[in-house]
Amino acid sequence: MLKHLACAAALALVAACSPTGGGGPALPPLDATRSGQEARLLFGAERAPAGGPSEVIGGYSRGCLSGARELPETGPTWQAMRLSRNRNWGHPVLVDYVQELSARVAAETSWNGLYVGDMQQPRGGPMLTGHVSHQSGLDVDIWMLPPRRLDLTEAERESLSSISTRSARGARVGENWTAEHMEVMRLAASDPRVARIFVFTGAKVWMCDNATGDRSWLRTIRPANGHHYHFHVRLNCPPGSRDCEAQAAPPPGDGCDEARARAEAILNPPPPDPDYVPPPPRGPMTLAELPRQCAALLSEG
Repeated sequence: MLKHLACAAALALVAACSPTGGGGPALPPLDATRSGQEARLLFGAERAPAGGPSEVIGGYSRGCLSGARELPETGPTWQAMRLSRNRNWGHPVLVDYVQELSARVAAETSWNGLYVGDMQQPRGGPMLTGHVSHQSGLDVDIWMLPPRRLDLTEAERESLSSISTRSARGARVGENWTAEHMEVMRLAASDPRVARIFVFTGAKVWMCDNATGDRSWLRTIRPANGHHYHFHVRLNCPPGSRDCEAQAAPPPGDGCDEARARAEAILNPPPPDPDYVPPPPRGPMTLAELPRQCAALLSEG
C-alpha cells in the first residue's frame, strides 16, 4: 500500500516506481532532497564521462549518456570550437559521424572540413546554458562558417564567431549563404544514421528551389527557429541503447510546401489571436524529471 502511495505522489518519477527503472539492474532509491535539484547544475558540474558501456538514455531533450566518447579537439578535417564549454562529447556513433562527415566535406566541397559546435556534456543531461536538447549524446551543431584554418589555438576557438546566413528574419538566405552550404547539408542529410537536420526556414526554401537530381535527402531537413549560424544534426537511436527514445519519423514528402508557407508567414505574419493565452513558464528541469537511470550516472557529492 505504501509503495502505491509513493508512486502516486511522484508521477514525474514513473520509472522510479519500477524496480529496474528501465529493464536493467535494480536502481537505488533516489534521495528526496536531491531529486528536486536542478539537473543542469548536477550534469553541468561533471567534467568526465561515466564509465560503463556507451548507452543513450531517454530522449534528446530529457536524457543522459553513459560511456560517452570525446571528439578530439582537432583532426585532419575538423576542429571542435568553444573548448571551455566541455561539450565535445557524444555517443561513439555521433563522434564517428562527425569525423566521417568532415572528411567527406573536405573531399567533395571547397570547404577544408568543419568547425564543430556544441555536442553534449560528458554525461549528457541538461546544460547550464543554451540548448534544451543535446542531452542524450546524439546531437551536434555544425558551424556555417567554412573553415579557413584547422590549426586554431584554444584562444582563437573562443573568440572566433560563425557567420549568419539568413536575411528577412529568416524567411530568406543572406549574402553569406552559398551553394556549398547546401552541398554540405546534403552530405550531412544523406547518411542513414541521421534522424533530422534543423536549419532556418529560408535555407530550406532555397534548397527546395535549387536542389536537382535525387532530392530524397530534403525530407530529413526541417525548418527551426534560429539555426542560421549553425545547422543542427540529430542522429537516430544507435543499436544497443534500449532506453533511447527515438525521434519521430519526418512527415511524408520533402517538406518544401510547408517551408514556403512558413517563410510567407514570417514575411507577412497573421494578426495575433486575441484569445491566445501563453502557457505558464516552467522552471528548470529537476533530476526527478529525467529518466531514473540518469541519477546513477552522477558523481557522489
